[in-house]
Amino acid sequence: MSQISIDLNVEVPMRDGTILRADVYRPAAPGSYPVLIQRTPYDRTGSLNVLTFDALAAVKRNYIVVQQDTRGRFGSEGEWLPWAYEQQDGYDTVVWASRLPGSNGKVGMFGGSYTGQTQWATALTKPPGLAAIAPQITWSDPADGLMFRGGAVELGLNGWWTLLQNLSQLPKVIAEPGDLLAALGTTVHDFDSLPTEGYWGLPAGQLPALTRAGLPDIGVQRGLQDPETTEECRVAGHHDQVSVPSLNIGGWYDVFGQGTLDNYVAMQERGVPTRLVVGPWTHVSFFNFGQIGDRNFGMLSAVAPGAATMTDFQLDWFEHYLRDGSDTEDPSAPVLIFVMGINQWREEQSWPLARAVATPLYLHDDGALSFDEPTHEQSHTEFVYDPADPAPTCGGNLVMSSQFPPGPKDQAAVESRPDVLVFTTPVLTEDLEITGRVTAELFAATDGPTTDWVVTLCDVDENGTSHNIVDGIRRVTTEPGRIDATEIDLWSTSIVIKAGHRIRVQVASSNFPRWDRNPNTDIDVDDPSKFRVAHQTIHHDAQRPSRLMLPVIPK
Repeated sequence: MSQISIDLNVEVPMRDGTILRADVYRPAAPGSYPVLIQRTPYDRTGSLNVLTFDALAAVKRNYIVVQQDTRGRFGSEGEWLPWAYEQQDGYDTVVWASRLPGSNGKVGMFGGSYTGQTQWATALTKPPGLAAIAPQITWSDPADGLMFRGGAVELGLNGWWTLLQNLSQLPKVIAEPGDLLAALGTTVHDFDSLPTEGYWGLPAGQLPALTRAGLPDIGVQRGLQDPETTEECRVAGHHDQVSVPSLNIGGWYDVFGQGTLDNYVAMQERGVPTRLVVGPWTHVSFFNFGQIGDRNFGMLSAVAPGAATMTDFQLDWFEHYLRDGSDTEDPSAPVLIFVMGINQWREEQSWPLARAVATPLYLHDDGALSFDEPTHEQSHTEFVYDPADPAPTCGGNLVMSSQFPPGPKDQAAVESRPDVLVFTTPVLTEDLEITGRVTAELFAATDGPTTDWVVTLCDVDENGTSHNIVDGIRRVTTEPGRIDATEIDLWSTSIVIKAGHRIRVQVASSNFPRWDRNPNTDIDVDDPSKFRVAHQTIHHDAQRPSRLMLPVIPK
């Protein structure tokens, strides 16, 4: 097949009469073909649509491809309100697509991030014709990476994403040229000044830089005012409503990395055909020839093995579920992960790995870190956290303004701060593989009614350079001086810490502006003068053994 037929600006009617618009790409030759849909708020004609999936390549392999603008975006009519309409519009779109001329009646969906969520939202409604989905780099629980994390606001993502969408949405809502030019100028300024001004605005849940345009943010404001609105984009807890196969693709440094894993695990437990692929990727780094943050994982890390491109990889998977007469499950290993440190792809039969051994790693006096339990009757380390001077974001699972790149980054500047505690093991005498979910338990106290605990796991190389692996935050409400056992979820990884390296743990009370600052008060704060300085204590003795739990893979 060498010729393609393209229909532009095709009207897709929704149940309430709203018209969404799509471009339809199809093989020119007569035949019966499966349909692949991407429902995107990022412009159906834009370059983002081919970062991880080439629509024309799919058509050449005898698929009909539908690229649709979601409600209220670009060519589509209706109100732009993230997540609110994706379930009903997804259902209506799949039914429409399954009846297109030349369709064999079987529909698949593809795309990542927001367009990954539109797949799950559609699958929850079980539209006739939907036969498979391939969500990439998308979440499961909006309170765990999209809008919030551990009770804190995902400030970095919300500010960057919202202002970026405002730039393309303002021309749709402002007709007068002078007003539009002024609004665009303000938004560009707000976008450029996020690191120095915007992220510092208060209240964090309703940033002034985001409210100026009068357009919706990623969902934080609505979620704080009415937590029920987060159900519009929640997959967690609803997987029993999904019956179609799913190909889940994620990254160890993706802002939604744990959500991809959680979605896979839930479908695996239900016995619905599902597959998991996780590389060393960030949210937008599939094609960077292996360079992630400050580390290079090799060119082979850019594409899953067995395929020339990520498009080919997905199409090979779709073949099992969308072709007439196929209906065969993918015979490949259900789990494919990239093990960092040794920089190798590895097939597994399930996730999490059954052979992983939960291994405690304990904090000790004088910044020591050891697999041996502490024996002191009394032992603690103190630091002071000032929300007016928070510890800065340095790498990690994030998507935010470009001054804060994601991935593994040199932690020297962060670790030199007095408000960041550092605990380090002796040099390892043999390789240590950590594959699975990492958690921390801190026995900690603060002198105020509330504060945050932030924990970061790092790999320190033979030259003494420390790179972050995973991290997490937990916002707590407490009584001044009370010692609480607090668990912090650091999410998951797969890495071999090489012999000659050391393991390091950072403990702090901020990671800003990735997460919003805790003012250490029990009142809503919209004025920095109301901040209070917190005096923090981390205990690490025999009765209160603060520690990390590492999923260690035996040799």
